[in-house]
Amino acid sequence: MSVLRPFNATDMFKFNNVNLDFFTQTYAPPFYLNYLARWPDLCCAQVAPSGRMMGYIMGKAEGAHTEWHGHITVLTVAPEYRRVGLASRLVALLERVSDDAHRGYFVDLYVRCTNDSAIAMYEGMGYSVFRRVREYYDSLGGNRGRDEEDAFDMRKPLSRDPGRRSVRPNGREMLVSRYEVS
Repeated sequence: MSVLRPFNATDMFKFNNVNLDFFTQTYAPPFYLNYLARWPDLCCAQVAPSGRMMGYIMGKAEGAHTEWHGHITVLTVAPEYRRVGLASRLVALLERVSDDAHRGYFVDLYVRCTNDSAIAMYEGMGYSVFRRVREYYDSLGGNRGRDEEDAFDMRKPLSRDPGRRSVRPNGREMLVSRYEVS
C-alpha cells in the first residue's frame, strides 16, 4: 500500500522520476523550501512501499477578499502511476484543505493550453477555464527551449462561493496578458 504524507525537504532528492516529465515545471530548491515553510498543509507526496515517489502536489493560499483562494502550483504523477486516480486524490486533498482550513472561495491552477490530457482531467474534476494567459510560461523563465506558451487559468469554486462567482462560462475567449496576473 502506498502512503499519502506531507511533502518534506528530503523529497527533493527523490522526485526526479516524477519531475522529468515534459509538462512538469521544475523549480530551484529554494522555491520548494519556501512552499514547505509557508504552506506545509498544502504540500503532499504519495510514496510507494518501495519508497519511490509516485507523485506530489504543492500549493499555496493567496489573494484577498473574494479572490482569496487555494492555488495548485505543482501537481505531477510519475508515468508508471498515471491513470489510477492518484492526481484526483491529491487535488481533492488540496481542495479540502483550501476549503476547510484556509476558507478559500475557489482553487485555481495554470495549465499549458497544449496539455490536452491535463485539461480534460481537470475538467473531469469540476474545473473550468477562467481565462487564457498569453505567454504565461515564458514569464517563468527557463522554459527548456520552448517558445512562449499560453496557459489556461482554471478554477473550481469551493463552499464559500455557492453562487459560483469565481468561474465564468466563456473563459477560453477571455484573453489576458501575463502581466495582468499576479
